[in-house]
Amino acid sequence: MADTSLRTIGLALAGTAALLTFSGCSDSGGDFDLSSQIGPDPVLPDPAPLLIPDLKVAEVIGWKDGETPTVPDGLTITPYAKDLANPRTVHTLPNGDVLVVQSQGPNSEPVSRPKDFIRGWIMSIAHGDGGKPKKESNLITLLRDTNRDGTVDERHDLLTGLHSPFGVAFADNTLYVAAADAILAYPYELGQTSISAPPRVLTPLPGGPINHHWTKDLALSPDGRFLYASVGSNSNIVENGLEAEKGRAAIWQVDRQTGAARVYASGLRNPNGLTFNPESGALWAVINERDELGPNLVPDYMTSVQEGAFYGWPWSYYGQHVDERVHPPRPDMVKSARPPDYALSSHVAALGLTFSKGSALPQPFANGAFIGEHGSWNRTAFNGYRVSYVPFENGKPNGKAQDVVTGFIDGDKARGRPVGVGIDGTGALLVADDAGNTVWRVAAADGTISPQPIATDQIPQGGAATTPAPAAAAPAPGGAAAAQPPASPAPAAPAPQTNAAPATGGSAAPAPSSDEPVTGQPPAVADAQPSAPAPQPAQTQIAPAVEAQPAPAANP
Repeated sequence: MADTSLRTIGLALAGTAALLTFSGCSDSGGDFDLSSQIGPDPVLPDPAPLLIPDLKVAEVIGWKDGETPTVPDGLTITPYAKDLANPRTVHTLPNGDVLVVQSQGPNSEPVSRPKDFIRGWIMSIAHGDGGKPKKESNLITLLRDTNRDGTVDERHDLLTGLHSPFGVAFADNTLYVAAADAILAYPYELGQTSISAPPRVLTPLPGGPINHHWTKDLALSPDGRFLYASVGSNSNIVENGLEAEKGRAAIWQVDRQTGAARVYASGLRNPNGLTFNPESGALWAVINERDELGPNLVPDYMTSVQEGAFYGWPWSYYGQHVDERVHPPRPDMVKSARPPDYALSSHVAALGLTFSKGSALPQPFANGAFIGEHGSWNRTAFNGYRVSYVPFENGKPNGKAQDVVTGFIDGDKARGRPVGVGIDGTGALLVADDAGNTVWRVAAADGTISPQPIATDQIPQGGAATTPAPAAAAPAPGGAAAAQPPASPAPAAPAPQTNAAPATGGSAAPAPSSDEPVTGQPPAVADAQPSAPAPQPAQTQIAPAVEAQPAPAANP
């Protein structure tokens, strides 16, 4: 066994050397017009798979004192919080407090091929720490700007020892946290600076032993009834088998009261950035598409997410363009594949999305979508590494994307890499930079702020931004906040559940694989315990979304 492992590692190192030697042999990544892939009708060249895929990895060097990203005229950028530990997402509470979710992956993916070793090595460079000592991650930190001047006055670690958290949501004095394998519900009142009460498991999510795309994002429905959770695929293109993809490449709808869950939409390889458009009320997301079809396929995209829709993965991409690598073919699924709304170009690794309507940003950015593009590693020319902006009108994209926050790349080095984006309690844009370990604040250069905080989970009602008096007061940290919509009782939908509770710490060993189909057992409602084992992967069909069931008639 030891000799086999050594041979595998040796082959992997040899492959790595070959990749680095030949990574510049294909120049197709540099002369292709990337702007032709941005918008509702992208140019899709023929697939160009290579024995040795294109590769260009930006080593992370971090930010020096005084360095910041670049923003256009009319905006200003400052560090909102520094010395974080891989900040991934930001979330504003109704009182203006900002939650920063910091996490590292669960490292639960087996290394069974030289390619897996190489990929892990590449990711270790692309997610470096800039040479600084690593800090403890997998925590949620609360930032409080007491006087709404754009500067953090208090900083508290709200939760620690989590299992690779990513998405959060807040409603009815409950903080929901999407860990790598479950949605946890913590009792929480606005103004608290720590949480000591144990969580309950709202619903398990697909986790180990393979957890290829481990980030699970969350969004609260405008009526407060449901949570929507993103669950990425377990592979690039089903190389781990279709069985490993059950319940994945999908967005789940979870009843907030019962934990009953169903697949809301599917065929979405790696969805993140879940958020509702303030004009249309539609759910939107950004999606990372597949690799190894060449440097200019397939465009990552943002799209409205339609109930019951199938978006192609793994059998097709960008609508009905067949991926010939997938066997057996499924022409019936290809025929049903829905094209997304707006392409962002290939391999930008879009991970964050927020809408600007109701913010205090100047008019050119007053109604549109900000997108955090983490950046490519599998092209010969970098793409992404920026926050872009797409104007919207009547709830739909209406114009070309433009770069807003840049400067993350310095030659072949990366100072940082943007991930999640959000609007803070003053109406400014926040950008989580997981490689630079910083949250950046992008504000109107004239100091304009919003009249009151708008929570991430609250759709703005169109209040105008104002320029406040210098001594503008902030809402009391524990005071009254914008009312959360009441939750209505809902019937239990067919729920892809397991009977195991997730661990609340990050050190639990992954559970063995589970191959059972949907069993229809009731939702898990037991309190999570620190010593509980991690859940087995929840199971559901890979492709079709589950139709919602009508509510039962009330008893007379």
